[in-house]
Amino acid sequence: MNSISSTPAQADKSGDDSTQVISLYQARKKIYPRAVSGHFAKWRWAVVWLTQLVFYGLPWLMWNDRQALLFDLGARRFFIFGLVFYPQDLIYLSALLMISAYALFLFTAVSGRLWCGYACPQTVYTELFMWVERKFEGDRQKRMKLDAAPWGAEKLLRKGGKQAAWIAIALWTGFTFVGYFTPIKTLAGEVMSFTTSPWETFWVLFYGFATWGNAGFMREQVCKYMCPYARFQSAMFDKDTLVISYDAERGEPRGSRSKKVDPARAGLGSCIDCTLCVQVCPTGIDIRKGLQYECIGCAACVDACNEVMDKMGYARGLVRYDTQNGLRRHLTHGQVLARVLRPRILLYTGILIAICIAVGLSIATRTPFKADIVRDRSTLARQVEGGFVENVYRLQVMNAAEAPQTYAVSVAGLPGLQLAEPVKMTLGPAEAQWATVLLRVPPETAAATPAGAHEIHFTIERAAHDGEPVRTLDEKTTFVLPR
Repeated sequence: MNSISSTPAQADKSGDDSTQVISLYQARKKIYPRAVSGHFAKWRWAVVWLTQLVFYGLPWLMWNDRQALLFDLGARRFFIFGLVFYPQDLIYLSALLMISAYALFLFTAVSGRLWCGYACPQTVYTELFMWVERKFEGDRQKRMKLDAAPWGAEKLLRKGGKQAAWIAIALWTGFTFVGYFTPIKTLAGEVMSFTTSPWETFWVLFYGFATWGNAGFMREQVCKYMCPYARFQSAMFDKDTLVISYDAERGEPRGSRSKKVDPARAGLGSCIDCTLCVQVCPTGIDIRKGLQYECIGCAACVDACNEVMDKMGYARGLVRYDTQNGLRRHLTHGQVLARVLRPRILLYTGILIAICIAVGLSIATRTPFKADIVRDRSTLARQVEGGFVENVYRLQVMNAAEAPQTYAVSVAGLPGLQLAEPVKMTLGPAEAQWATVLLRVPPETAAATPAGAHEIHFTIERAAHDGEPVRTLDEKTTFVLPR
């Protein structure tokens, strides 16, 4: 925690008061996490590989002769494998955010900061950057010694090599990120020929710089001070939430000893005070002081402690995933897991499943095309030959299918309402097209109908294609009759 010290300023010999400047911010003490191996470390690296294969690989995956996942902001089309979305499908983005939020609530209530410890991009890239750092500078003690040494050829070579590798990873990450918005093969050609647009250049460099800065330098500072999740996570915890826990009843009193010493006879607990649990922690906390908001739940301390317990011949689990009730009531592992299905978890799970089913059904049954109708505001109504009253509209049809489609337009709502000219549109895969539509009503309808705006309906019909049935879409608008 940051603190402000207050020390009275001493008056100098001349009698004038001196001013003492006190910093409001505590200087950051660099953390040198030690490498650790074990069950949870393997899981973390499995998630690193999985997330990065997905992130770096998806832009290169093709689907129907196009990029499988592409958010084409310029064309306002979003391709997700066989689905095509338009800005009018914003409701699905809202649903995705709701699913993510409830999934976060559920996982947090079950097992704490599981997302932070394994799948958060900050954790994943920090893990990746620390691996590079160890390759160039060695493990904890060697890195500390290297930082304390004066600059020389070896230090410059190691530090420079590390930075070069970091920058390469960061730039490739920025390039891949932009590849989700600009077809990545096109972007690769632009990069090779130095013809990227200003915005593409900006976002490649910005995202790369953010990756390099956050994973290479800020690291735990992002988790401790910038991420809001660290501040409100405790609101989702309860006494049956699985969190990284130190069994103080078993571990205390702690103290170093030989492997041959019987801790019971020496009046000691299982903790040998080796501090390895602190040395491997990426946020630099001591888990033996209890649960702290800085803990990201990565379980590195669990792996380190289990390794020490194995060497000492003690039972594993001095530091483990457990709950407050489990520690206090001495519950078995099975009893702890049995308490997972509590009302809070069932509620989160039920809501999450309901939202997923609703979104899935909505996507499966949605109309495979969309239409927008805009009235011509320059001329609300006009009289044309034969005494007909005419309104002008702009109709946009958006094909959300992966094959060419043909659409026909009809109207209804007023007696004798008709199209001045037949409207038939053929659109290519995922294409959008505008058309001008002229609607008319006969003089007798205009005379018998009150002036003003009257509700009418456009019916856009998609012709049957490749065994798919005829589909229709109804859009409401108004027809204006002059006074």
